[in-house]
Amino acid sequence: MTLRNCVFSGFLLLAATSCSNENEQTVINENETAPVTVHVDDFSISMEEIPSGGRITRAAEDPSQYIGTMVLAFYDVKGTEVYKSTQIKDQSNNYTTFGTFSCDLPIGNYTMVVVGWNRGKDDQFSLLNATEAEFTSERPRETFSATQQVQVTSAGANIEATLSRIVPKFAVKSTDLVSAGVSRMKISFSKGSKRFNPTSGFALDDEGFWQTVSAAPTSDGKLFIISFPFITADEEKMDITIDALDGDGHALFTKLVKDVPLKRNRQTTLSGKIFTAGTSGASFKIETEWLPEYEMTF
Repeated sequence: MTLRNCVFSGFLLLAATSCSNENEQTVINENETAPVTVHVDDFSISMEEIPSGGRITRAAEDPSQYIGTMVLAFYDVKGTEVYKSTQIKDQSNNYTTFGTFSCDLPIGNYTMVVVGWNRGKDDQFSLLNATEAEFTSERPRETFSATQQVQVTSAGANIEATLSRIVPKFAVKSTDLVSAGVSRMKISFSKGSKRFNPTSGFALDDEGFWQTVSAAPTSDGKLFIISFPFITADEEKMDITIDALDGDGHALFTKLVKDVPLKRNRQTTLSGKIFTAGTSGASFKIETEWLPEYEMTF
């Protein structure tokens, strides 16, 4: 199957057009079908007001900055998958127009699910049904989804939907220089998951997970890394452990920060000394880029 791209907020247009075989697909065999086209294009960024307060900011941006992969699926009233197709933005041999799916679906009612994410080369992703998906590779990505009920008649379908970010963005920023001998960073979340419900956008469990990333320093010699855990509610607090690892995977420095607040569609940044011995996690400062009035210092 092929994957494909979308953005943070936008429109999905399903219109009656001729069927295309440009995507690998799975369709049930019925006597009467109708053409359906899903088009994902022309997005603008929309950061909506957080329920507890804050300001609204909007800016139009290129969707390719956010999503490099997308999967579209239709499920019948019994929950059986009748169609699935994927696109990967940098593999144009898999599609004619990035963001456009075409197929024939049997007349009837369906649940449409679209999941898009900012693709990494080693990503492994599985969409099992309308309420269960997961990244089986080590790192979950910045992820967006849309779910909608669709009725396909003999004339086809014409539908609009909105693709929304369903993860928080978590960043770690060191105020000290990356120490010599540090090869990778291990980030351990005490809660959250890599498994999620595409319909609700929430994590399917709260068991936590860990991931490792390169410790390559920024131009000023410091560290800046990001993660995108799925959480079980719109906002969730959890303990986060940061380990600096050597080339053999041994921890050289460890920092534990308790009760870190994460919120969907919002960035939380931990900044503090990581590579300085004797510095406790209590020295970390928590800040947010999208809603600067929400701050917390540990």
